[in-house]
Amino acid sequence: MAKKAFKRANINEAFRGGVAIGDQVIDLTALSNLGIFDGLAQSGLKACSAPQLNDYMSMGKATWSALRLALSNALKEGSSVKQQVEACLIAQSDVEYALPCNIGDYTDFYTSIHHATSVGLKFRPDNPLLPNYKWVPIGYHGRSSSIDVSGRDFKRPCGQTKAPTATEPSFGPCKRLDYELEVGIFIGKGNDLGEAISIDNAEDHVFGLCIFNDWSARDIQGWEYQPLGPFLSKNFASTISPWIVTTEALAPYRSQWTRVESDPQPMPYLESENNRAIGSFDIQLQALIETAKMRSESAGAVELSQSNFKDSYWTVAQMVAHHTVNGCNLRAGDMFGSGTQSGPNPEEAGSMLELSNAGADPISLPNGEKRTFLEDGDSVIMKGWCQKDGAARIGFGLVSAEILPAN
Repeated sequence: MAKKAFKRANINEAFRGGVAIGDQVIDLTALSNLGIFDGLAQSGLKACSAPQLNDYMSMGKATWSALRLALSNALKEGSSVKQQVEACLIAQSDVEYALPCNIGDYTDFYTSIHHATSVGLKFRPDNPLLPNYKWVPIGYHGRSSSIDVSGRDFKRPCGQTKAPTATEPSFGPCKRLDYELEVGIFIGKGNDLGEAISIDNAEDHVFGLCIFNDWSARDIQGWEYQPLGPFLSKNFASTISPWIVTTEALAPYRSQWTRVESDPQPMPYLESENNRAIGSFDIQLQALIETAKMRSESAGAVELSQSNFKDSYWTVAQMVAHHTVNGCNLRAGDMFGSGTQSGPNPEEAGSMLELSNAGADPISLPNGEKRTFLEDGDSVIMKGWCQKDGAARIGFGLVSAEILPAN
């Protein structure tokens, strides 16, 4: 089940919750008003009538499952309410989206060892991974106010940068703008301050996943990140897919999580049999670029890379357990970024920093254009999907935004 906040395009009405059914959306407010469900399913439906889904997300796994089951049963052939439910369907082409929830807090992790190693090699050739990487899920607290939904374009950020040969920094538009292909993780039911979430219970607190582009200004980042990490290089724009796909819907695409025997094994608070058995998610990820020239020539976007979330070094459950082990309280609607998801092969890199070798090796596009980093007028489009024999294909919707000139 994939949920989002939507309304009919060009109509003055409130945003509310919706569920994707093929190329259509079930209007959950209209469905709630029919009163055909009861119990937890009806309580969940009523909460989905709000402009944002935080209240529904906070209700927990039992309510999420009850509503999913009720919708599935109602849409089956032979259901006595099938026609009533179908009357609540709206074509996706006729709707517009908003953020699905109020994102109170946002934490960005660094869970791809392939990305961490690739980037580390560029700056620390003799020691690409810092000593803590294989022991602890690395993360930093980011800015939630600049996260927006797919389709919202943004202006190139300005900030301080310092060229390697310069004696002083300069101020101006970012020259090394990049994308980061990530998975977003939404928290459902939270925890009380001081109460850690165990790894065995971690996924009871995870509402679902989305696709996430954490735009990055690499030249600003290079000057500002020491000693406290990213600041203006990361907080100017981030873009998510309109759909949150629930973890229950992703059950057919769970996969085994392993740790190389020669690497340190997780500490007990990050270890469980269930996490080993089904801790990973098999989600195909793709990044594409559409330049202004491509649009003017009506040419389609071209692929930059593909990777898979199952190659992540740390799992979703481990992120949740580690985030709260010190007593940190999570709240419904909080979001994690997985960090750039790069695969083991060079062509599976999840950023232009890696694909262009930090700008040293320009990327050649099929129309003759070249890119080291992103230019004004470029759009980056991201896709995520799950697919295998014997299971329904699941899509996450597009993540797309165009880079506009700086102020």
